[in-house]
Amino acid sequence: MIVTRTPLRVPLGGGGTDIQSYYSKYGGLLISAAINKYVYITLNKPFINEFIIKYSKTENVNNVDEIEHSRIREAIRLLAIEPGLEIVSIADIPANTGLGNSSSFMVGLLNALHALNRNHISAYTLAEEACKIEIDILREPIGKQDQYIAAIGGVTCLDIDKQGQVSATPLRISDDIIAQLESNILLFYTGIKRSASEVLTEQNKATERDEKQVVTALHTIKEIGKEINAALVGGDLRHFGELMDAHWEIKKTLSDKITFSQIDKWYNIAKNNGALGGKIMGAGGGGFFMFYCEDGKNNLRETLTAEGLQELRFRFDFEGSKVAVNF
Repeated sequence: MIVTRTPLRVPLGGGGTDIQSYYSKYGGLLISAAINKYVYITLNKPFINEFIIKYSKTENVNNVDEIEHSRIREAIRLLAIEPGLEIVSIADIPANTGLGNSSSFMVGLLNALHALNRNHISAYTLAEEACKIEIDILREPIGKQDQYIAAIGGVTCLDIDKQGQVSATPLRISDDIIAQLESNILLFYTGIKRSASEVLTEQNKATERDEKQVVTALHTIKEIGKEINAALVGGDLRHFGELMDAHWEIKKTLSDKITFSQIDKWYNIAKNNGALGGKIMGAGGGGFFMFYCEDGKNNLRETLTAEGLQELRFRFDFEGSKVAVNF
C-alpha cells in the first residue's frame, strides 16, 4: 500500500500571471503558500487484474481507455501503469473551493504512481508532469502555481520566464513572522462552489487578444506581487494586508464573474470589522475568502460566522507532496 499526502494552497500575490497566455509574453511572478489541509491518494494492489478507482464515484474497468476520471486516466497513461491497481482519493476540503484541490490531486497521484514504479523524482519534475497533463494534454485553462506549490510546499515565490521555466524560491521569513501570518490570515468558506474554468477561460482569451484592461490589470497584479514579496520578507505585515486590498480591487476588473453583490457585501463587512484586506481564493466567484486582520480577529470571526461563513483554521505546510506510507 502507498499513501501520499499533498497540501492545498493559498495564493498571496501575483495570481493570474502564471497562465501561459500572459507569462509567454511578459513573464509571471507569484507568491503562494501551502497549508496543512491535504489531498490523500491511496494505492493498493487488488486481487483482481483491473483498475478500481474510488472518488466521488467508483469505477471498475479493465483498461486505461475506459477510465472516466481524466486526470487519473492520463497519469496512468503517462507512467504506463498496468491494470491491477486500486486508487482511492480523499481530501480535507471539497473541490471547487479555490484552494487548488485539482492540482494537489494531480501531484499526489503522480507521486504515488512514481513510488509504485520505484522512481525517485524531484519536486520540480513532479510539478512539471502535473502541468503537462493538466495544461498540455487536458487543455485546462489554468496556470502553473498550484502544481508547483503542491509539490514543493512552503511560502514560496514562483518566477516564470517566457518559456515557462519556473524558478521557486522559498521566502526568507522568520519563525515569528510565520506565526503572525498564521494568526492574522483568516480563511472563511462562503458555501459557494464554482468551477474556475469559466473565469479562467475568459481571462485567457482576453490576454491572448491583448485586451488592454485585462493585460494592464495583470501587470499591476504582478507588481503588487513583488511588493507583497518585499513586505513579507521585510516583516511589514500591515503593508501586506493593505496590498491584499489593492490586489482585490484590481482582480475584480479581470472578469465580471469574479465577484457579485453578496461577495462584495461580505468584503465590506470584513473591512468594517478589522480586516485590512482580503480576496476570494483562486479564480473567484465563490469558494474561500481570505482576510488579513491584526486587531479584533474575534470580532471579525463572530461577524462573518453570523453571516453564514465557516472559518477554516490552518497552518503552513513546508513539506510539499510526500509519500506518507509505502509498504
